[in-house]
Amino acid sequence: MRISVATRILVALVAAVTLGVIVSISGSPRLLAAAETVEPIGTAWVRAIQMTVIPLVISLLITGIASGTTRGVASVGGHALLFFAVMASASAVFGALLAPILLSPVPADAAAVQSLAGEMPGVALPPFRDWLLALVPANPVQAAAQGEMLPLIVFTGLFAFGVARIPAARRRPLVEFFEGVAGAVLRIVEWILAVGPIGVFCIALPLTARSGAALAGWMGYFVLVTCLLLVTALAALYPLVFVVARVPIRKFARACADAQAVGFSTRSSLASLPALLAGAERELRLPTTVSGVVLPVAVAVFKFGSPMVRLAGTLFVAQLYGIGLGPVEIGAMAAAIAALSFYSPGIPSGGLLVIAPLYLAFNLPLEGIALLIGLDLVPDMFLTATNVTADMAVAAALAPRQGTHGP
Repeated sequence: MRISVATRILVALVAAVTLGVIVSISGSPRLLAAAETVEPIGTAWVRAIQMTVIPLVISLLITGIASGTTRGVASVGGHALLFFAVMASASAVFGALLAPILLSPVPADAAAVQSLAGEMPGVALPPFRDWLLALVPANPVQAAAQGEMLPLIVFTGLFAFGVARIPAARRRPLVEFFEGVAGAVLRIVEWILAVGPIGVFCIALPLTARSGAALAGWMGYFVLVTCLLLVTALAALYPLVFVVARVPIRKFARACADAQAVGFSTRSSLASLPALLAGAERELRLPTTVSGVVLPVAVAVFKFGSPMVRLAGTLFVAQLYGIGLGPVEIGAMAAAIAALSFYSPGIPSGGLLVIAPLYLAFNLPLEGIALLIGLDLVPDMFLTATNVTADMAVAAALAPRQGTHGP
């Protein structure tokens, strides 16, 4: 019996976490140093995945857009953005309804949290105006070299629309070239995922060894609540896809499994993109006019689980500091966090730092964000797995609207 890549990655992850917790509890510097010796192997595996992202995004966007009609591609993009907005809003509502109840047992202890939180990280967020202008790259090659996905997607999309408008005799060779590039890169992705259990083990072991015993008491309770919210939201996506797209739950689960495993271990939606594209093609038989357009955009801008997680974190901070937030305040904050989830600066913990203005508006201490950043490791794993599942869900839901779905 052949064991799937996702199952082997999951076994490796569980083994690494278990061993890492043992090392963390032991407190042995030697064991910790030994655990950290494998970290470069995990880093190399993640980089191997990342090196496939840029050629995949470029080739699939061009083939997806240039192979279809401009009207059809515009329809896919428009419906995808609508799905993103609706699902982000649903995530915020879900968090607003459940998080206050689940976090109500947390005691107010401002003195303790002040000593744990420390100072806010000294990272300056780019102004929204600069972020908006950066979407139009002055040098697309530089954007690709620096891994700036949104500007690259904008340029590649415009280039693909240009290809779609040239005569067929000139368009066909370009499309065939990028189809070949996509096929070759996807084969490389298969090789990289085949050694995924080794890479995941080498990532998870040192991370867990450094922080496995740090989560205790009310901090551990908050992490548990956050992960519970995310797992519940993730589980709801399966029947949703069945109802909307008529994709069997088991089939959708197989399509998402590899991407979920990669996302959970790397905490990167972008690193999960090659596995997402492979699952969409292999299991769901989605055409590139759907998967090649929706999935690259989704991993760049759509963070389905972020509104509920960031709202839960905000309510956790408010509870610790003894700051009461009523239904109106919670509703307003949920709406604002849902809107800000689409603005994700490419800096560490950017999703948390971007909500700092909301803390000022609602008189919440900024030190609370520093605390949340310190607790973000485990929730971010579940968050990434939930986000990539939602990305696949949107692509699967849009395929029937284009009259396409694999058997």
